[in-house]
Amino acid sequence: MLYNLPVRWTLILQTLCFIPPAQCLSSSQRGHEDQGSCRSRYQVKSPHSMGERNQTSVTEFILLGFSDHPQLQGLICGTVLLIYLISVLGNFVFLVLMCANPQLHKPMYFFLSNLSIMDICSTSLTLLKMLDSYLTQNYSISFHACITQVYFFMYFSAIEYLLLTEMAYDRYVAICNPLRYSLIMNKSICLLLASSSWVTAFLASFPVANMLSQLSYCKSNVINHFFCDPSVLMKLSCSDTHRVAMWIFVDGIVVGFIPFLLILTSYIFIISSILRIRCTEGRHKAFSTCASHLTSVILYCVSILCMYMKPTSMYSSARDKMVSLLYTAMVPTLNPIIYSLRNREIKNTFKKIKCKSKNSI
Repeated sequence: MLYNLPVRWTLILQTLCFIPPAQCLSSSQRGHEDQGSCRSRYQVKSPHSMGERNQTSVTEFILLGFSDHPQLQGLICGTVLLIYLISVLGNFVFLVLMCANPQLHKPMYFFLSNLSIMDICSTSLTLLKMLDSYLTQNYSISFHACITQVYFFMYFSAIEYLLLTEMAYDRYVAICNPLRYSLIMNKSICLLLASSSWVTAFLASFPVANMLSQLSYCKSNVINHFFCDPSVLMKLSCSDTHRVAMWIFVDGIVVGFIPFLLILTSYIFIISSILRIRCTEGRHKAFSTCASHLTSVILYCVSILCMYMKPTSMYSSARDKMVSLLYTAMVPTLNPIIYSLRNREIKNTFKKIKCKSKNSI
């Protein structure tokens, strides 16, 4: 009968068929309903069951998050809140320290300040929505908000990788060409490198988000994740996704593989230069200047590789969510700790500010 109705009334009737998120999730929490039945209630009929000429695109998505463990909801919410507060506070303090001390107005700290701003934005993008869902028990997200989240997720991920690449180049110049460091890494070059990373990330992310917004999502509106991941959205689409997949592959080459090769090449030259230093103390000092950055690169790259570079037979939604939480929350949280743990300039700046605050009181 729906085929004889106008399209507008058909969409209204189909919208009325959705069950509110709170109802499904509350029953899941009471233990009367498992995740599979919760997912089935939100399932949108496929075009094969409704007819090829009546495909329906969803207007909102349901983010399941970690709702497959209802007994751990309180613990997960508290942990995510703690991680978010530590991440934002740590990166904000790091920014204040770098702005307060003129001695930290150096190329490396300039890139670190950009990284801190990006980390605050990226954690807020994913974790705030997750916390809001847990607290309000409303796991829905509008279609446009989901696409926006996809865009900024790809945008911030690309920026982080590009900034890590520029920081690797900075360490390469500092160790391999120390006499020309101030000439090569001048203020204009630093501004050009930082701005180019933000612009390149925009150009790489916008086409994918735009193409994802034009796809039809008529298979399901349930996203088994805590944020809108582009790979998950492609699985929910009933449109041809080969063009989107090709763009994502190109983006992976431009803002993923090429920067990785540049970082690897930089550290090959750095390690070879350090090994040529005869003095043990000088060798240790040279390596300590890039140890923090190398740790951050390894942590970020390993989490990305574990997430995307794996065979389809090893797919696990629970595993993917934990790995995603690692590089969207834990890496930004650990970055200020990693870069300040063995940094005397950061420690001295913190002590000076602490002493000034005590004297003023």
